[in-house]
Amino acid sequence: MSITPERKQEVIGEYATKKDDTGSPEVQVAILTSRINSLSEHMQVHKKDIHSRRGLLAMVARRRKLLDYLKSKDEGRYQELIKRLNIRR
Repeated sequence: MSITPERKQEVIGEYATKKDDTGSPEVQVAILTSRINSLSEHMQVHKKDIHSRRGLLAMVARRRKLLDYLKSKDEGRYQELIKRLNIRR
């Protein structure tokens, strides 16, 4: 349920705040969101896959922590990111 390296590079390029940026909260949240969306589709088909469900919940929790961090540091960047990623809050 991971994303391909090509898709990961697209996401990094789209959400990077500067050249060669792979560690900013925006990039990390965007990558996690891509993985979460992929795994959510998997869970629609395989409802009893408990191991993947646990991984999905862990990714959602990690994304939530990163978003909370970004919100505490810069509210504007947080608002822009959730709007761009179309995340409910």
